[in-house]
Amino acid sequence: MTIPAGLRRTVLRARRDTGFLAAGVLPHLALVPVWAWAAATAARTGNWLLTVPVSAALVLLGTPVLTAVQRARYRALIGVDVPRLTPTAPERRTWASTAHRLAATRPWRRVGYHLLLGPPLALLELLVLAVAAAGLAGVTACAWSWALPTGIRQDWFGHLTLLPACTAAGLLLLCALPWTARAVARAEARLASGLLGPSRAQRLQERVDQLAVSRTDLIEAVDAERRRIERDLHDGTQQRLVSLAVNLGLAMATRPDLPSDAREVIATAHLEAKEAIAELNDLVRGLHPAVLEDRGLDAALSGLAARTPLPVRLRVDLEERVAPSVESVAYFVISEALTNATKHANAMRAEVTVRRVGEVLRVRVTDDGLGGADAAGTGLTGLAKRVGSLDGAFRVSSPVGGPTTVTAELPCAR
Repeated sequence: MTIPAGLRRTVLRARRDTGFLAAGVLPHLALVPVWAWAAATAARTGNWLLTVPVSAALVLLGTPVLTAVQRARYRALIGVDVPRLTPTAPERRTWASTAHRLAATRPWRRVGYHLLLGPPLALLELLVLAVAAAGLAGVTACAWSWALPTGIRQDWFGHLTLLPACTAAGLLLLCALPWTARAVARAEARLASGLLGPSRAQRLQERVDQLAVSRTDLIEAVDAERRRIERDLHDGTQQRLVSLAVNLGLAMATRPDLPSDAREVIATAHLEAKEAIAELNDLVRGLHPAVLEDRGLDAALSGLAARTPLPVRLRVDLEERVAPSVESVAYFVISEALTNATKHANAMRAEVTVRRVGEVLRVRVTDDGLGGADAAGTGLTGLAKRVGSLDGAFRVSSPVGGPTTVTAELPCAR
């Protein structure tokens, strides 16, 4: 005989939920002897000053143990993981930090769960277990009644009235058991998640912290990939183009007997190869200049200022290097600002200041151009997004007639 899959799942779920509820009776009643002893002792002796602190200490000591037991019960029996609350440990332990840590963990919620909700939950679990026991007893009434003497069986049960009624009642109770046990188990799981685990605000804060770490890892991965592409272009494609240009130049220099048409084609190809090399150099510097990785922001900005076709006054005040992602964003902010000053603002000079103030890297680029830069423009919006990816601040001041000042503040705590 094959048991239907739906019935099998229902029976297994009912067995799991009933076992889960049975395992919760003793932990939920664990603190009952403590407060019962405290109430009885205080009523008998009248010594509340001693009884209350002792019972409170026992409750506080037993709460972490009971919480661990309940977490293990939920995880092992019904697969519900009640998260453990792990507040950030302060660098220095003071009374204020201890009080803040205590308030963040909210121990009174766990004490209330075990001390106040424990007995009602245990009573509810016992009722479900009683339903299960009564259902099993009713279903098997016909079987075990035959073990009784004939006179007792006829006097107490009867063969035609009471035994069929007991069997029908037992079947009804067993049919209602899966839904009853599951409803109680779900209610307990919600209570435990809300009182034994972190609150909604704490879960949101943990999620925000996780997203911040993930975003930082993503930024570092993108920056590492950009550096890899730069190395591949510099060491591979660029060297091939250089070799091609050299070979074309040697062909023109060593074969003077070539026809004029062939020499013209080779000369054109040589010129295009040199232009491609120049464009690739600009592309590589735009991706991630090698000097930025090798020698840091100061050396990279010195090279950038030397290549800019207008006088640039550069001041870099950094005692040590900052994170590579911060260096990369600072470099591209300055590079884009100087490019805008050269191409669009008709500036005559520019000034770049980079310094670290506490845990913030401040970047400032000022030019004496025409001004009127649109902060919502594509280039500046891209810079603002790039700075925002590091939780930085980006500002543009560009009144008509100038000057234009681009400021970026980048957190650089490592």
